[in-house]
This record gives sequence, C-alpha cells and structure tokens, in this order.
Amino acid sequence: MRTPLLLLDVDGVLNAVGSTATDRETAVFAGYTLSWDPTVTRRLAGWHEQGRVEVQWLTTWAGNADALLAEPMGLPRGLRVHERSDGTGPSGFTGSLAGASRWWKLDAARAVVDEDPGRRTVWIDDDLALRADDVQEWLAAHPHVLPVAPDLATGLTHEHLDEIEHWLD
Repeated sequence: MRTPLLLLDVDGVLNAVGSTATDRETAVFAGYTLSWDPTVTRRLAGWHEQGRVEVQWLTTWAGNADALLAEPMGLPRGLRVHERSDGTGPSGFTGSLAGASRWWKLDAARAVVDEDPGRRTVWIDDDLALRADDVQEWLAAHPHVLPVAPDLATGLTHEHLDEIEHWLD
C-alpha cells in the first residue's frame, strides 16, 4: 500500500489571509505578505519526512511554492508541484476544455487520483468549502479522498491536522 498523498494549497491554508494572530510567522514573497503557523508547517513536514504522507503542492503558487515558500515555512524542498495545464489566467476558470471542470485544481486532483486509483489522498484547500456540484460529485465517488477546507482567515489548524491523523489511522 502506497503512502497516502496530501495535496496542499497555500493561500487560505498555510497563509491565513488577513490573520492578526501574534503566534504566526510573516514574510513577503514575490510582493505578497504571507502569514503562517510554524507549528502547523513543522507537523506537516514531520509527516512527510516520516513517510506518513507524501506532500505535494496543489496551489496557484505552483513552482514558486517550492522555490520561494517551502524552506522559510519549514517544509521540504523538491515536492511534486501540480500546475495549471489549461492555459487560463490567474483565476484558473475555464469552460473551453471538453470533459474538464471549471476549476483547474479539480482537474489536477482527478489526474493525481487517477494515477493510482484507491490511494488514500488528503486534499487541503480553503476553496473546497465552496464545493461546486462537480467537486461534490467527484468527492462522493472517491471516499478515499478526504477534503479539508480551512477557513480563509484562520488557515490550517492543529484541529484540522488531528482530523487528518484520525482519518489516516
């Protein structure tokens, strides 16, 4: 059985947009100020290093997540990065691809899950809280995928990580 996969977003997940919590690290990357909880990123890094999960990036930051964010946030470098392949702009929405969803991240998640059907996968993205019908249908058909949708303003918390650990066990 393969190591479970963890698809990780940045904004709204690691980067709590608008958070004023004082226990968070902040830094500017590519002109954007990001705020993250270093205890959360250490826990994710530990899972990856221990082989508990295989962390992969699924974020609009794409390769910049690995190049700019990983080390300062305490995450390993060299993680697989899933990038938008539809040629759209920053929003990632399209209606022109036959058989494709309107959300590029769903298309990427589908492709990753299809590479190894049945592989347990955790998908962490704040936008999962806004699940469109195609996302809901796909998740319902794939019970081996755990969706985790942190609140945009607070980001990923230890409570979310506890939920993930429970599901992995």
